[in-house]
Amino acid sequence: MTFEPAGNAKDSNPDGASPPAEVRSFPFPNTAQAKNITQSWKATHEQIKGAAMDGFVSSEKGAGEAMGYYTPAVLPFAYSLAGTFTLANLWFCSVPGPTYPNRRFLLAGTAFGGTATNGDELLDAFEKPPLNGTIFDRLSEHGISWANYFTDIPMTAVIPRILPEHPFHHHPHSKFLEDCKAGTLPQVSFVDPATGRFSSLADSLGALPKIVRETLDRLDPGESEEDPDDMYYGERWAHETIEAVLRSPAWPRTLLIYVYDEHGGYYDHVAPPPAVAPDDIPPKLGPGEVGDYRMYGPRVPAVVVSPYSRPGGVSNLVCDHTSVLATIEHKWNLPALTDRDADAATIMDFLDAGASPRLDPPALTAPSESGPSGPATASS
Repeated sequence: MTFEPAGNAKDSNPDGASPPAEVRSFPFPNTAQAKNITQSWKATHEQIKGAAMDGFVSSEKGAGEAMGYYTPAVLPFAYSLAGTFTLANLWFCSVPGPTYPNRRFLLAGTAFGGTATNGDELLDAFEKPPLNGTIFDRLSEHGISWANYFTDIPMTAVIPRILPEHPFHHHPHSKFLEDCKAGTLPQVSFVDPATGRFSSLADSLGALPKIVRETLDRLDPGESEEDPDDMYYGERWAHETIEAVLRSPAWPRTLLIYVYDEHGGYYDHVAPPPAVAPDDIPPKLGPGEVGDYRMYGPRVPAVVVSPYSRPGGVSNLVCDHTSVLATIEHKWNLPALTDRDADAATIMDFLDAGASPRLDPPALTAPSESGPSGPATASS
């Protein structure tokens, strides 16, 4: 964003009224989030608005929350992480839409028709899984150890067959911390925060079998930093998780990619570029919806954490979630799952392989339990 000398952001979006009023970017004072923001398929395309990037406020019926941003005082961990390792300047979510399709690109290189985050999407995906399987199928087929560590609900649930087909690869977050301490992490790990009882995923899982629904009673608080999560809990979880990696005896040979699945409905000024369609399966569009899988979604925060990350570096390489797949596939010489991950860049641009590794990285800043970075909404 651009700023005036006084520190006020110049960026703005019209509110969609007649005549329109401009809503300027503003700093959030604390870690609370409103429910007005949205990243649905329809809203995201309205926000991008071709390439104008000026539909964020009008897509949310004039609500100004989309123009808010977080300062270092409110998100000290996020700023500490980005300043210590290598930040992605052009990491786009894989598709202009919500959690489910973007998570599916991360796990399978395709959303295989998905555009929404709801129970119908889960049931449909259970009946019609991705044609080429998931990255977990590839890892298992080639004898590469892997695990999905989760806090309350495994995010592999966005492709419902993963959990019943690979039940012994799913472990609670507490085991992740133990494995970090012992230096016994598998070759590939996916690590999920708590979704929380009010999350869209929790709502969707109510359509699945009883054994899954029973987990919903234990969900609190949400740590995914998606509205209405209090950002404090996500910062606390990420700090604990990444510090466990940094202090692990396996740190000298570890690469960690910290990334959001979608933009959450918040404003960005950089228009998403065209993308390679993953396959021949078109998105299932509802009334008034447009678009396809041939465009990335808005940028998302992403940081590459490694002994070989460039300290305080910034990469301008265009990446999306299938860059995670491309990196895994390149490392173990695995075939691509779809045309999208076959085209994706690996994260080598974020690293300086010729530099001396940082074997004792500095401690990252944790959020405070009080003040601007403390919880604005208490956990029940």
